[in-house]
Amino acid sequence: MNDTSNTTNAASQSDIPQSVSDFMRHITDLCGGEHARWAENFNAGFANTLTTTVRRHDDGTTFLLTGDIPAMWLRDSSAQFRPYLAVAVDDPELTALITGLVRQQFRFINIDPYANAFNETPSGATWDPNDQTDSFGPWLWERKYEVDSLCYPIQLAWLLYRNTGTTSHFDDAFVSGIRRILDVFETELDHSNSHYRFFRPNDDPRDSVPNHGTGGPFAVTGMTWSGFRPSDDACVYPYLVPSNMFASVVMGYVQRIFIDVLDDREIAGRAAALQHSIDDGLAHHATIRNAAGNAIYAYEVDGLGNALLMDDSNVPNLMSAPYLGFCEADDPLYLETRNTLLSQENPYYFEGDYAHAIGSPHTPEGYVWPIAMAMQGLTSHDKAEKERILDQLVAADAGTHLMHESFDANDPNSYTRPWFSWANMMFCELVMDYFGIHVKL
Repeated sequence: MNDTSNTTNAASQSDIPQSVSDFMRHITDLCGGEHARWAENFNAGFANTLTTTVRRHDDGTTFLLTGDIPAMWLRDSSAQFRPYLAVAVDDPELTALITGLVRQQFRFINIDPYANAFNETPSGATWDPNDQTDSFGPWLWERKYEVDSLCYPIQLAWLLYRNTGTTSHFDDAFVSGIRRILDVFETELDHSNSHYRFFRPNDDPRDSVPNHGTGGPFAVTGMTWSGFRPSDDACVYPYLVPSNMFASVVMGYVQRIFIDVLDDREIAGRAAALQHSIDDGLAHHATIRNAAGNAIYAYEVDGLGNALLMDDSNVPNLMSAPYLGFCEADDPLYLETRNTLLSQENPYYFEGDYAHAIGSPHTPEGYVWPIAMAMQGLTSHDKAEKERILDQLVAADAGTHLMHESFDANDPNSYTRPWFSWANMMFCELVMDYFGIHVKL
């Protein structure tokens, strides 16, 4: 790790790689006059991540701010860099920048695999110094355990290899980090074996694991336990279905890496066993019935018969299952789930004059999320639906040419988080998708 003397500031506009500038011009040409506003917002968002969030370290690692919070989230940083993989295939400099992020992520995982966000230096800075948990250290900004926070770095490591062919990030820290992830996922198959607890002494139940940080009732299902959602809000029921879908997918990536590249059958075997356990748990415990009596995926379950019918905007969510690679977009169970989530049966689906989309308990009622809107487009086969969503997104940017965390579906000038890099890059990825430009899974 580096101290502040070994850290550069965020890149300036002139530091944008030539390949990225060329790609932005290509997107502008594709948009043409008909979709000129898409191009304006794409160029603003695609450049913004590189010019405002990147910290390059002298040892080749990369620290990535989430935006308006001075910390790096394992989840957000992966999503922020994913669209650049479509450009990195022809650019060693950009490949090195993404490789540096993967290395930083796995260094952090080796420090504490239960943490979700980290400091750039061991400064001791934290979201809330009153957090009560079983372990803490100066690198940790927050220690909310989220299954997806361990899935995203594996996904990025795989996609980096898949799209560029580079293997330099599969180093000793990566192998050690994978072992730590497997240890946690295996332990949390039965949370009663875990020492993890997290309690924040405030009046917001979204900030603490139930039962004073130890967790609520559950039965062993084969799925792996999560304390928190990708929103950093506490789970109501501890088996978060979309995060287990994601865990299943990345366990497949681990098998491919440790068979095809690193030749470690022991790690590959552990990943295969976890994937089988999680898939079995999803098959037997993760479905419920909607109002029409049709089977759909639940958002969360506890293995005791309790479940939530909802979806949240933060990814992984149920809407993102095909995007993650868990199922096809035309899978009947997924389609039934999707139709239910985009209806009033989902308590976080909101309709307004500017958008009909999914919001979140994390933000005010009636506020919808650009991330959720982009994901709806990315998982649709209907190009007209993608076009409609992109038009809505640029019309709701409140004149900033950037995406926000959420906005009032009846008044886009009322929004949360003016600087949110993840949302910017999800918009960019949907523009790319519209023109048939994809990151290889």
